[in-house]
Amino acid sequence: MKIQYFQDTDTLYIELRPADVAETRDLDENTLLDLDSDGHICGITIEHARERAEIPKFSFEQIPA
Repeated sequence: MKIQYFQDTDTLYIELRPADVAETRDLDENTLLDLDSDGHICGITIEHARERAEIPKFSFEQIPA
């Protein structure tokens, strides 16, 4: 997984896994889903990320199985 924040456009991109994007669908006005050729989500774009995702408070935790 890779997470990128583009400060100049206030856009957050979450790549769930590397894949060729076959289609992009609007989830809502400011959220886009990238789908591979099998229809699986491979990425998520969030516009206006600072107000929607509280970017300065980001944390990550991996929970063991």
